Amino acid sequence: MGPATESIRRHGRVGRWFHAAVYLTVLPLMATGWWLIVGREGQQSPLARLAGMSDAHLHRLLGWALAGATLAGLALGARGIPGALRETFRRDRGDGRWLLRWPRAAFTGRFARHEGEFDPGQRIANVVIAAGLLILIGTGIGLATLHGGHLFAVLAKVHKWTAIAITPVLLGHILIATGVLPGYRGVWRSMHLGGRVRLGTARRLWPGWTERQRPTDLEPPATLHTKVDRALADEWADHDQPA
Repeated sequence: MGPATESIRRHGRVGRWFHAAVYLTVLPLMATGWWLIVGREGQQSPLARLAGMSDAHLHRLLGWALAGATLAGLALGARGIPGALRETFRRDRGDGRWLLRWPRAAFTGRFARHEGEFDPGQRIANVVIAAGLLILIGTGIGLATLHGGHLFAVLAKVHKWTAIAITPVLLGHILIATGVLPGYRGVWRSMHLGGRVRLGTARRLWPGWTERQRPTDLEPPATLHTKVDRALADEWADHDQPA
């Protein structure tokens, strides 16, 4: 059975649910936030009309939801945080070559080799997105609890400009994660449908990480009548895996 048909686990259940909670709150936060940034506070956006409230009020509620999801994710995934930080801030020889080849590789799939769990581009995006969201959450809490004054004005400016700075990185992350670019075809499966990707996809995107995985992490393709059983087995297997 070849690498095109085998699959390998990339993310466990806690990581997948946390990721889903984040993007389900961040996407409408971006929509309502930019609606307010461009000065349309006096008109309801489609999301605000659907929710039956003002964009400012909806934005605050979504912000609290993101803060809650972040706290829950950090608590449930605490054991995995040191490893994620270590992989995010790792530096290897060849990282610069990977970054130089990335623009073309995103369309050809011919990425330079790297050894990390995250490629060098992912590591940069991880830092920018995590730092940006934490700043937005912190300043958003301040704006929701304060009522005017100098500190409120400062927090409002930091919140606005952080949102502007992080938006292109988030949009780039979404573009890559959906697998629209030919070089990233199939990558969307890593955060969905059991968190597995085809072995060929894993070797193309994360060669060093793939080679370090145990043979038991590999799985042959499911036939039509065993797909439900495999999905259930994946979820139960997550209970036995560290977060």
